[in-house]
Amino acid sequence: MHKEEHTWTIEAKASLFDLKLNEIWAYRDLLWLLVRRDFVSFYKQTILGPLWFFIQPLFTTIIFTFIFGNLAGISTDGLPKPLFYLAGITAWNYFADCLTKTSTVFRDNAGIFGKVYFPRLIMPLSIVVSNLVRFGVQMLLFLILMTYYLLAGAQFSISWAIFLFPLIVILMALLGLGAGMIISAMTTKYRDLAFLVGFGVQLLMYATTVIYPLSEAIKKYPAYAWIIEYNPMTPIIETFRYGFLGQGSFSWLNLGYVTLVTIILMLLGTIIFNKVERNFVDTV
Repeated sequence: MHKEEHTWTIEAKASLFDLKLNEIWAYRDLLWLLVRRDFVSFYKQTILGPLWFFIQPLFTTIIFTFIFGNLAGISTDGLPKPLFYLAGITAWNYFADCLTKTSTVFRDNAGIFGKVYFPRLIMPLSIVVSNLVRFGVQMLLFLILMTYYLLAGAQFSISWAIFLFPLIVILMALLGLGAGMIISAMTTKYRDLAFLVGFGVQLLMYATTVIYPLSEAIKKYPAYAWIIEYNPMTPIIETFRYGFLGQGSFSWLNLGYVTLVTIILMLLGTIIFNKVERNFVDTV
């Protein structure tokens, strides 16, 4: 049997934009291996196993419903409270996981990066893909809850914006990837950022429409609502709810703004990541 052989010559990158995508494609088996490793290691040696993918968003939804929906009485735009919160949590978790796990990629893999050559971009890409699997499982939970409320006669409906779902997922992934690569590169010199990301992402969630609708923020705090509106994750979550539940604010202008921010962050992230990977071993 003929066995295909590949010979790679490791050379310095010609420019910061030289991603060597052909090498990434050649190392696709490594990518899937890393995705499988992340997925398996998540529930290995646990009693409940993959059920943890459901438990975390489910319990968060219950807590949010009790505290923000019942005790604080925050509006959910007429949607069933658990459904409203689970929609926001599902989308937010994917972005937050991509951002936080990518932001430590240099530090967490310094030992491997220093010994074996492979396209470094494989590592953050594997994080985004493995989180996509987790996102898919949580989406299943969201769809089950959505079906339950539809059968129970809840007043909401799917809108045409549901066809924007693939675009929303891509934007969330690239937004988390771009910002994560920038932070990861910076943490090779400034370790403080690693601590900042931990609670910074939690704080950012409160400046996103995860636990309240944008309409409520504009109504109660019109002077400060621009902070929430300019948060790139706000239009994404609002479009997500508008597509699946028919409630939320949607604007092509806001979606264009998010796309522009995502492209800028990805370009910056790629440039900085490529620059740092050349000599990060000396600083980590």
